[in-house]
Amino acid sequence: MKNRFVFLTVLAVTLSPLGSASAQGLRLPPTATLAASNTANTATQADFIVAVVNSEPITNAEVRREIQRVQAQLAQLRRPQPPIQELASEVLESLINLKAQVQLAREMGLRIEDSAIDQTELTIAQQNQIEVAELHRRLQNDGFSVTQFRSQLHDQLLQQRLRDREVESRVRVSDLDIDQYLEDQKNNFNPDSVQINLAQILVAVPESATETQIAALRMRAQQVLKRAKAGENFANLVHEYSDIPAPSNDGLMGLREVSRYPTLFVQATQALNEDEVADLVHSPAGFHVLKVVKKNTPGMPAATVTESHARHILLRPSASLSETEAQSKLANFKKQVLNGVEDFAALARTNSQDSSAQQGGDLGWASPGMFVPEFEGAMNRLAPGEISDPLVSRFGVHLIQLLERRKVNLNPAQLRESVRAVLHEKKFGEAYLTWAQEVRARAYVELRDAPQ
Repeated sequence: MKNRFVFLTVLAVTLSPLGSASAQGLRLPPTATLAASNTANTATQADFIVAVVNSEPITNAEVRREIQRVQAQLAQLRRPQPPIQELASEVLESLINLKAQVQLAREMGLRIEDSAIDQTELTIAQQNQIEVAELHRRLQNDGFSVTQFRSQLHDQLLQQRLRDREVESRVRVSDLDIDQYLEDQKNNFNPDSVQINLAQILVAVPESATETQIAALRMRAQQVLKRAKAGENFANLVHEYSDIPAPSNDGLMGLREVSRYPTLFVQATQALNEDEVADLVHSPAGFHVLKVVKKNTPGMPAATVTESHARHILLRPSASLSETEAQSKLANFKKQVLNGVEDFAALARTNSQDSSAQQGGDLGWASPGMFVPEFEGAMNRLAPGEISDPLVSRFGVHLIQLLERRKVNLNPAQLRESVRAVLHEKKFGEAYLTWAQEVRARAYVELRDAPQ
């Protein structure tokens, strides 16, 4: 999820068209002793230990790999490169935090099965629209062995599991918090900061048009408006009726602050939500049919959200059912449903270890943020009717079927829940930082200089 500091950095791997591997938020390394300033020669230099966390070392090679990964990511995003020693210090500190947290997770008896790493690799490959074998090939071309990559996935999955267990209980969002947030946003609201993206259909009126011609063009525009308000595909109407050539952008005018739109357009759309169509606007250019495609109010959740209606089957690993066995069982369920042998809802009723089992696994309509990130991410990648591969979350192993999606305008109660999610995310990040500092303080950390 956003704003959760540096967890699961490898899980955010993106691959450039040229094959370079990188990871969002990747950790950053130590002192001037690091051989990072001359990456062309580092491969030939002897490796050495730069830090010890409790009894486990962090090597210069590990830090160099992370530096290279961060630099590749920044280059791909066309962001400026920070000074190498600043980058090095941040990378090393991040590696120290990861090492300390992974050690704590092991002490608490947490573990990650190979099947969870396999699933994560598959997810990364799917996000990059490639096969796992191609993911491995690209990583190896960039100097990262598959063993190193899977080891990083293991440690960061373990870190995530520990974080969810230890930090979640520290986060509480009260109704008073929500009231205060809404009041602050109201007091600090700047109307000019609102961003909108409008789509338009223009029925042009020539300067020399007679009253009769103007009336005919107005009628034509009103007919288009009626069809747009009835829900017809707006892009199709643009291509059919608009006098502004817009085959490539479907009439979209671009997301920007309202001050950069004509005042007439802003006045006509300011009371509308996303996907709503304004009444006819008449300007010197002609008649405009305007649709609000996107509206962003800084600091506030979107007034319109995409809800998902899904169902699932949940199996909880236990002494009698390993995580691997649960995944295999759910994979077989998926095969049976796709082959028409079994019904998803019937399988959920008889097998799911979730309170939704009696409803055939039906989870009802859900807004963004209602499910844990790993579940929601997998659900969001599905098209209506599709079934996911078995997915591991903090609750167990899931098989998800997306039934349908819809866009809805939030009512006041739903808006408060969206604010609650925003505040929860913020407080979670703050709680994580405090907790991570506590874990770091309890660890024995020794920084070492490079050998002379």
